[in-house]
Amino acid sequence: MSLGPPPFMIGAFAVKTSHCILGLLLITALTLLIEIPVGTWLTSASLSLIFGTSALVYMAASCLLASRWRVVENLFGGLDRVYEAHKWLGVWALVLASYHFVFKANLDVWNSVPILELPKYWTRLVRQLSYVALGLIVLLALNRNIPYRVWRWWHKLSGPLFLIVILHWLSFKSPITLFSPSGIWLTLCCGLGVVAALYKWVLYPFIARAGEYQVTAVNREKGAVHLILEPIDQGFSFNAGQFAFLAMQQKGLREPHPFTIASANSVNGQIAFMIRGLGDYTQKLCESAKAGMRATVYAPYGKFKRVAQAEREIWIGAGVGISPFISWLQDPAGEDFEKATLVYCFTPSRAFPPADELQAMAKTRGAQFVGNTGGTEQLAETLRQATVTTQPHKIHVSFCGPKGLLTKVHELMEINRIPKANLHFELFEFR
Repeated sequence: MSLGPPPFMIGAFAVKTSHCILGLLLITALTLLIEIPVGTWLTSASLSLIFGTSALVYMAASCLLASRWRVVENLFGGLDRVYEAHKWLGVWALVLASYHFVFKANLDVWNSVPILELPKYWTRLVRQLSYVALGLIVLLALNRNIPYRVWRWWHKLSGPLFLIVILHWLSFKSPITLFSPSGIWLTLCCGLGVVAALYKWVLYPFIARAGEYQVTAVNREKGAVHLILEPIDQGFSFNAGQFAFLAMQQKGLREPHPFTIASANSVNGQIAFMIRGLGDYTQKLCESAKAGMRATVYAPYGKFKRVAQAEREIWIGAGVGISPFISWLQDPAGEDFEKATLVYCFTPSRAFPPADELQAMAKTRGAQFVGNTGGTEQLAETLRQATVTTQPHKIHVSFCGPKGLLTKVHELMEINRIPKANLHFELFEFR
């Protein structure tokens, strides 16, 4: 998987996944190298020590990124980017830990002592368990064949397993002391990671912005469902294009799952979701959802929004990826729709919502509509025509859909000389 183009933030800096991975590795390496003799810097032991401690820092950062704290989301430019970084931190933590596990991270010339003295048996056992724990976390996180409800509960073990890795750091012999630069750095990272994990485990359901809702309407068609919910007490405000974590108060559907809000703010706080049954969780939700059901909605999240300074906008929605654009079209505060063209990529036999409904919605707001059925001919022609009337660097493309189509959009933009930085997209998959 590619790390993708820049996060959607205009006029502000946003941390990329590569920034996070390389930055943490660099800080960890620098704080360690100043503590060991220069003559040992180019040894496998030094590299093993750097990689092992970096893996620990990556795990701590992963816990921090999984907390859904607003400050973290703002730093990365959207929760979708946070989860992308979260996943890749786990993968690279396993890669670095594998080297650390194979090669000894100690030399006789180092003044190595453990921070926390444990019997040899337990020190060795914790070392082995920490590697197994990390491997288990990453493999479970990347395995798409595990049912969502099982996967999520297994993934929740990341926090407790992280404590085992911290114990390994404290108990093995190394030149790191608790109050040395690297010791302070690791303590800070691990401390934040533990606090974030505890917050997500214990406090999140009580502190996170959420609302109690009731399903008022259910529209099923072609393996998908359109849910409309109204707040029981008080809803929440959100921006068009944002998403929420929906937790139905129904057995088997209680785990929060992310869906883009397919509506704009309304006076009565009503919200809507377009959901297609693509996995075990969404299939069950599509089959069992009915009016009267209650749900907890954690929201809002996401930074997917229109580009105010764009001279021409091309919106590309594929399948349920059309949801944020429905929200944009319904936004009462929206304006300048005449400069926007909505391209709806769909398979006629599975189109939901129907193309004619979207066309009518776009016409009402003054936006152009293009139905792209099969292939990408209509999409390619739309981009080509846009460059005839507008300079390529003034055209901004907003995309929500599967990765395969995203790659094709990249290619079409390059052909039409539209800058890569002018593509803004919401990552379609969290898992």
